[in-house]
Amino acid sequence: MMFENIIGNENNKKLFQDIIKENKIANAYMFIGRESIGKMLFAMEFAKAILCIGQEKPCNTCKSCIEFDSSNNPDFFTINPEGNAIKIDTIREVVKKVYEKPIVSKRKVYIINDSNLMTKEAQNSLLKTLEEPPEYVTIILITTDDNLFLPTVKSRCTKILFNKLNNDQLLKILENKFNCKGVSDLTLKIADGSIKKALILKDKEKDYKLIDNLFSNIEKFDIIDMLEKKEDIFVDKEEAIEILEYINLIFFNKVKTNTKYINCMEIVEDTKNRIKKSNNFDMAIDHFMITVWEEING
Repeated sequence: MMFENIIGNENNKKLFQDIIKENKIANAYMFIGRESIGKMLFAMEFAKAILCIGQEKPCNTCKSCIEFDSSNNPDFFTINPEGNAIKIDTIREVVKKVYEKPIVSKRKVYIINDSNLMTKEAQNSLLKTLEEPPEYVTIILITTDDNLFLPTVKSRCTKILFNKLNNDQLLKILENKFNCKGVSDLTLKIADGSIKKALILKDKEKDYKLIDNLFSNIEKFDIIDMLEKKEDIFVDKEEAIEILEYINLIFFNKVKTNTKYINCMEIVEDTKNRIKKSNNFDMAIDHFMITVWEEING
């Protein structure tokens, strides 16, 4: 049965099964949901079923399924970003091949992963194909944020929303597929349904306990303590945004006991913007630590 090895998003499993059963396959889909919750797994299984030429779909025994499983199906294509973008030249190649008829299956499937990284020029290049697609083509755009697309692109896709994994589902995946035992509640809390984030965090629990202790008890520390601990917390600019998001989660839980934490949450968002726009990372973090401390203790 389709999707039997995928955990979570049961409603979407039923939706895709009905689409295949009734043969009501659209030419373009947009899979929308946060990072690392299984969208690509769903897209792969759905693509395999679309391309299957057997009776039960996917049958796992026909030429299309066998070649799909060995990553050799000539009617299936995945497009991934190069660096931080999907550029117009890449999409032009896709558009050119779209009009070549399928070889093994009756259809062709293109999955564009992290499709929100397409430049505006790349999106416009894809638009004509979305407007007038060959009847045998299905294009699946996988994204974490549909707001980054041109309205004309979004309007031509069937949107499928994916929910984040709950803690039980996330724990099951970590234990069964990645052999991660003894995952703490803290890791599950910070990961917030993301498999990728949970795998990154499992070796950083000590760091996040330090963060939790400091920002849950700001009133117990003086400003010198705050600035000294900055060196232990904000080591890597690349991880700073995720750390700030976790700090905001701490502040959100503190709002009911002290409304000053609402202002602290605004300070976090301001700091995230400063980091993204400025090259002076240390100054942005110093400003954050001092301003938050003054908000609670001033």
